[in-house]
Amino acid sequence: MSETVMRRMAKPMLFIAAFIWGSSFFIMKGAVDSIPVFFLLAIRFTGGAALLALLCWKKWKNLTGDYVWRGAVMGALLFLAYSVQTFGLAGTTPSKNAFLTAVYCVIVPFLYWLVAKKRPDKFNIMAAVLCVAGVGFVSLNGDFSITWGDALTLCCAIFYASHIVAVAKVSPGKDIYLLTVFQFAFAALFAWILGFLFQEPPPLSIFNTDMVVQLLYLTVMATTVALLFQNVGQFWSEPSSAAVILSLESVFGVLCSVIFYGDPVSLQLVAGFVLIFVAVICSETKFSFLRKKPVPEPSEG
Repeated sequence: MSETVMRRMAKPMLFIAAFIWGSSFFIMKGAVDSIPVFFLLAIRFTGGAALLALLCWKKWKNLTGDYVWRGAVMGALLFLAYSVQTFGLAGTTPSKNAFLTAVYCVIVPFLYWLVAKKRPDKFNIMAAVLCVAGVGFVSLNGDFSITWGDALTLCCAIFYASHIVAVAKVSPGKDIYLLTVFQFAFAALFAWILGFLFQEPPPLSIFNTDMVVQLLYLTVMATTVALLFQNVGQFWSEPSSAAVILSLESVFGVLCSVIFYGDPVSLQLVAGFVLIFVAVICSETKFSFLRKKPVPEPSEG
């Protein structure tokens, strides 16, 4: 596909990735509750690497040695973000976990500035702050005291931000599909190693039909499709803009709770959605439609 087409598709792909993650929790809840974290990550990333490697088999002719270290960096940061977020969830509430994870969209512009020497503009910063405020309205209720789970979740936000910046830094000039294969493979390798070192493998008896269906969804949609769309979308987007769109994961999660579980719609929820909508508009347009365009002077003649 042409560069113009890919740039047009990039933002919709990021939205789809955020929607898949936000809507997937209630589908895969049994897998999350029954399989230890490292083994669950190992299964999903092993399946994702194998599936994507088969789908892009024609691209293997482009393989060079530096794909290995680039994929290892991306895979390590992705594995750290996913595992730390999951462990952090055990020490905090799901709403605070979602909110604190979304802080990565504030971190990304400054981290990218540090790595790529590209200073964020005022609209990047404004969009990030508005987005986090909106996620706070959507996610948070009641007490906001800090627990060890909150601290872990903040670490996870740093890893997510680092992963977004790493994709932007190491992917230019490389085939993003092949890079994603190596990213999945290394994330799976780290998960298998830590799983066998620190956790008990799940018994085969839990892998009934329902569990297999959940794992297939987790592997195909929430891993292969969503993470591939994230990487491709980021490849053709600015990191700051991608971070704001990807943070909509928690919003889609709340929307699914409202639609499928009948959770009440409150004024606080609506206010949060409005703030996030304004943040996305700010990120994507920089409010250019509000600024007066200069009127060209009539030509003499």
